[in-house]
Amino acid sequence: MFALTKNTSRQREIAEVVFRNGWDYARGLLTGNKSDEPRLPSPEVLRNILIELGPVYVKLGQLLSTRPDLLPGRYVETLTDLQANVPPVPWAQVEVLIRSELSQPLEAIFSDLDRNAIAAGSIGQVYSAILTSGQKVALKVQRPGIDVVIAQDIALIKSLAELVSLTEFGKNFDMVGLAEEFSSAITAELDFTTEAEYTEQLRHNLTGSKWFDSQQLVIPQVYNHLTTTKLLTMEWLEGVPILEAKIPKTRLGQAEATQRLELTTILFRAFFQQVYIDGFFHADPHPGNIFYLQDGRIALLDCGMVGRLDPRTQQILTEMLLAIVDLDGRRCSQLTLELAEGGQQVDLNRLTNDYDSMLRKYYNRSISQINFSEVIYEVLQVSRNNKIRLPSNMGLYAKTLANLEGVARSFYPQVNLLDQIRPLMADVFRRQLLGERPTETLLRIGLDFKSLSLRSPRLVELLLDRITSETLKWNVNIPRLDRLAISIEDSANRLSFSVLVGSLIMGAAIISTGSATTQVSVLSNVLFAVASLLGLWLILSILRSGKLK
Repeated sequence: MFALTKNTSRQREIAEVVFRNGWDYARGLLTGNKSDEPRLPSPEVLRNILIELGPVYVKLGQLLSTRPDLLPGRYVETLTDLQANVPPVPWAQVEVLIRSELSQPLEAIFSDLDRNAIAAGSIGQVYSAILTSGQKVALKVQRPGIDVVIAQDIALIKSLAELVSLTEFGKNFDMVGLAEEFSSAITAELDFTTEAEYTEQLRHNLTGSKWFDSQQLVIPQVYNHLTTTKLLTMEWLEGVPILEAKIPKTRLGQAEATQRLELTTILFRAFFQQVYIDGFFHADPHPGNIFYLQDGRIALLDCGMVGRLDPRTQQILTEMLLAIVDLDGRRCSQLTLELAEGGQQVDLNRLTNDYDSMLRKYYNRSISQINFSEVIYEVLQVSRNNKIRLPSNMGLYAKTLANLEGVARSFYPQVNLLDQIRPLMADVFRRQLLGERPTETLLRIGLDFKSLSLRSPRLVELLLDRITSETLKWNVNIPRLDRLAISIEDSANRLSFSVLVGSLIMGAAIISTGSATTQVSVLSNVLFAVASLLGLWLILSILRSGKLK
């Protein structure tokens, strides 16, 4: 029981924050009083609670903002920009951690190291430094002691998730699974070598792309020999968040708009490749993670949160875009069920009607007027209303698309997602149809057809020979046919007994009316007795089987 009487100091602190902000449902959970349905506070109150509870809960809010399949859109929007207001840890503590992580003294690695943090987050804080080689780098250091705090808070979050899982809401949306997902995500963030691997993977995937000028998109280089689980050293990129960018007016105003369009096109195509080709994408493209560099290029920073899509999901999402463009509610329903986790009972007609209602407002709109991130959010809303559980990567996909489209529209309002990716669609379909190596795929298909054509005449001859010789046998397997056979056999036996009982009664009646001798009367009584016993046995057997109705 997660009750106040058994709380630790941390649990009491959480309870005080909840009470102070007036969230009655959580108060009931914390005091051991379970409620049937969760009652969320307003988005603003929820955000304030998470901020007051500290860095771990801020991270929880950031995770929830990637799950529009669980929360309504207004909650997702409020939690999207949730940032922990955390003061940096004093340099003395940070220096001890850095020295313990490096194999050499700081003086032997860095010629200069700024002791003032340029950014401080819930997990780490960033410093600028210069290597002895003269290269400027960014040093991301994990907050000392944050791993202990996270371990304690994860345990409490899991306890709350188990309580919520007892409600109808928790059963429908697997709150325990969400808590486990959060635990895995934040534990992975504690290992900076994982972020380094993600960063290098994205650099590799986007280098040399034929869909956009990869020289104009930068992902910082990682210095692996200076990177540990609690220390991440990366190339320093001089720039500003993209929405603060001031494009140099070295040409006419139209030239500036053209440059903004080119940069927006690069962003869209880079992410389209990540999602639909690579299946590995940067899942947090908010304005602070997309920089406009001094040399006119753009950079993707903070690659700690990534999403993954398998080829089957990529294909379904591509078809979903086409179904939305065609305003095909039935196809959207089928694709949603293909995406859904198994074992769910869904009313297909209701789901289709919901999609038809959702798409109806787009009937008279041109494609350029459709905001696809909003449409994807509405798709997740329809799934939530029909109690369909979608994989968690769908939430990341929708959130990434919404963030990207929001940044792009703020940077260049005239941009349209579909216009930017339309030239790439044919290549996506070709890849999904023929794979990464179309020549090898076509050759394999040709060999299969050749094998089939060589075997077909012989197989047809064998089939005709068996048909004419009457030796053809069909092996038909009907599920639960054995139960049907037993049921039919039982029914036949009961019918036979019924006929026998009726025959004995009729025979006894005929004999008793045909003669009045003592022997005949005894025989008649015996037949009546036997018929009565058999009839009674038949009735009892039917009653015992429970199949009287």
